[in-house]
Amino acid sequence: MKKFLSDDFLLQTKTARTLYHDFAKEMPIIDYHCHLSPKDIAENRQFENLTKAWLEGDHYKWRAMRTSGVSEYYCTGMASDYEKFMKWAETVPYTMRNPLYHWTHLELKKIFGIDKILSPSTAQEIFEACNELLAKPEFTTQGILKSMKVETVCTTDDPIDSLEYHQLIAQGNTGTAVFPTFRPDKAIVEIDNPEKFNAYLDKLQQVTGIEIRKFKHLQEALNDRIGYFHSLGCRLADHGLETVYAEDFKESEIKEIFRTLREGKSVKGKEALKLKSAILIFLGERYAEKDWTQQFHLGALRNNNSRMKEMLGADTGFDSVGDASIAAPLAKFLDALDSNDKLAKTIIYNLNPKDNEVIATMLGNFNDGSLRGKIQFGSAWWFLDQKDGMEKQLNTLSNMGLLSCFVGMLTDSRSFLSYSRHEYFRRILCNLLGNDIENGELPSDMAWIGKMVQDICYFNARSYFNFTNS
Repeated sequence: MKKFLSDDFLLQTKTARTLYHDFAKEMPIIDYHCHLSPKDIAENRQFENLTKAWLEGDHYKWRAMRTSGVSEYYCTGMASDYEKFMKWAETVPYTMRNPLYHWTHLELKKIFGIDKILSPSTAQEIFEACNELLAKPEFTTQGILKSMKVETVCTTDDPIDSLEYHQLIAQGNTGTAVFPTFRPDKAIVEIDNPEKFNAYLDKLQQVTGIEIRKFKHLQEALNDRIGYFHSLGCRLADHGLETVYAEDFKESEIKEIFRTLREGKSVKGKEALKLKSAILIFLGERYAEKDWTQQFHLGALRNNNSRMKEMLGADTGFDSVGDASIAAPLAKFLDALDSNDKLAKTIIYNLNPKDNEVIATMLGNFNDGSLRGKIQFGSAWWFLDQKDGMEKQLNTLSNMGLLSCFVGMLTDSRSFLSYSRHEYFRRILCNLLGNDIENGELPSDMAWIGKMVQDICYFNARSYFNFTNS
């Protein structure tokens, strides 16, 4: 019987252990998509206690707590930080075989050096030990990033954000490069709600100083913000959509649809899809001109519980896997950009595992030899960000594309303690390759396959994203 969470955790063969310990383990991290707070980084936040660092904003944990019968009072409510942590500790033993169980204990071990199982009987001891460490200078936000060898962080930012904290970070010496990512979802998805859409455009208008009366004014305003983001090192855009929009449209139609919306009237059906498509195509062309990477997170069905959304807002743990069709619109969208030679580097993430093969085969349609791995099958995301999901993504990419060109893992997290997910990914990757070698399915060329592991963990991302370019 193997010890839980030993140094060889998830590594089933001698070759897998060699690949991980000799090649993957010490690689720096390029976290090219996350939801960390730039304010927390700029101000080098010192977390008051483990609850603040671990449970604050973590809807993964909240979902598990609710499922285990824990009242909302202890998730997002007014309970004390200690009470919230104790309820999480009560929940943890019930999370076995959920990735939360692995993540929880990886984070305790890797960041705090705690090798104990979290349960009600150990909770107070662990809480106090972690709090003592969190009070030390090396456990500030910047200290944690440094200790986890995080070289680059790309946060997720709305076009109307001031990016004031990115400016502060750029002026200081955080030890980690921190760049914004352009996330213009509200300029697209809010088209279905004229009141919210116009309110957002009014804010965009205020930020840019461009009066947005016509569609061309919206284009000018978005382009203005792209330029501003670029000046602060932004090299990625991101879109969280249920599916890509690729409806045929005429310029005259878009002008009229936009005018209708700005008058506060609703647009439905194909009209809404045409405007969303026009904005998405326009943005895609701008990304290509800037040599950015565009990311598409596809397939989430968000905010399903209207009562809880009204109570707590979005991103509080009431989203699920969607089943919208993505193949035809994605192909049409990428082709529209490629036909004009304006297809930027692209990473596509799916939330529904039924789409693994769709995306893995879509890459080959638009990889044109201009860049190694120009179109990427993104790492296993959200509900797929676990052992089974990662293995399926890696296997599908291997079977239908080139795993060797993959830009690897990201955190997609709001927590500074989530960097153990890179370790989790690296162990899974090395185990798959190690098993293949020992089964005689790959040659025992450790120098070459070790280099491939290091490329996937770090070097591919470093060469793919041009963060240092002006």
